[in-house]
Amino acid sequence: MFNERARAVIPLVIAAAFVAVVTAVQGVWTERWSDRDIAGELKVSAMILEEAFPAEIGPWKYVDDVESSQEQLERAGAVGHVSRLYQNKDTGAKVAAFVICATPHDASGHTPDRCYPAAGFEIAETEHRETITLEDGRRAEAFVGTFRKTGQTIRVYWTYGVRGEWLAPQIARIELAGTAAVYKLYAIIDQTAVSAPQSSGICREFLAVMLPAFDRAVAERLDTKPADATAESTASGSVVHSAGAGVVRGSVATSAGGGG
Repeated sequence: MFNERARAVIPLVIAAAFVAVVTAVQGVWTERWSDRDIAGELKVSAMILEEAFPAEIGPWKYVDDVESSQEQLERAGAVGHVSRLYQNKDTGAKVAAFVICATPHDASGHTPDRCYPAAGFEIAETEHRETITLEDGRRAEAFVGTFRKTGQTIRVYWTYGVRGEWLAPQIARIELAGTAAVYKLYAIIDQTAVSAPQSSGICREFLAVMLPAFDRAVAERLDTKPADATAESTASGSVVHSAGAGVVRGSVATSAGGGG
């Protein structure tokens, strides 16, 4: 009788232990039990993003807003975001930039290989990492993927900005755990009328100047914050998109993406 009862109880004990472990891990990832003012840090980082993301840098100039999905923003946990179309005044090339500020857990919730197919695209090139040399000599990591549907092909670069570094972590919510706020940037180009090498070169050129420019803007804002606001936030110094944007023929973007 005792053995039968033990056998009946053991699965319940294992299940309870599993739930406890998962809850603990989730708590650590999301800093649920931290003494830090996560909401305050996010608020400061989001404010900096929306106020300081460059409108013009080098030959690249902000020319239009890009439509973004409120549903996707909420799903991504975006506390702040910018969604813009930039054009190179020398070449006419256009790149859409979508950036959100969120916790690492929220920012990494959706990957392009799920979101773009859900929007009618198929995967034309499986995501992979690339390293980009920035204009200030630093190196940034980014994921790259290409998505296609009838009459349109888009190329997407996405990267996470944390404390002045741009990273492409395999499992962002784990590798970036402990960071209150992360910026996630998508750079998206319509590849329909240009070659893959051309579109890649354009995006890399855009990121090479934009990422350092935003890092400088963040650093300047943090240096000029009142002492209480600075203490309230250890905001990260870089960028994102977890809500998604896809260029529509070099003019605006359609909601699609995500980040992983």
